[in-house]
Amino acid sequence: MGRNGRQSPARPRIEIAQAAASSEEAAAIAAALEQFLHETTPLEKPKQASISPWLRAGLFEGARLDPADRDPWTASPPGPGAR
Repeated sequence: MGRNGRQSPARPRIEIAQAAASSEEAAAIAAALEQFLHETTPLEKPKQASISPWLRAGLFEGARLDPADRDPWTASPPGPGAR
């Protein structure tokens, strides 16, 4: 079975099985469903760049920081009254 591009999971195949609708009405319904699916598809989370453990160790060593402490480059700044 082929893949559906970059979409995951695969989108359902939309078809109108009711004979009472004209071909224009069926096309309008299918287009509305396609637009709904497109607009409600969740966005992909951006991938965070991971830092090499060796690079992290070198940065901590160069800045004379303790590697056991929190990461000062990605953590939020301490609030008022913090050490």
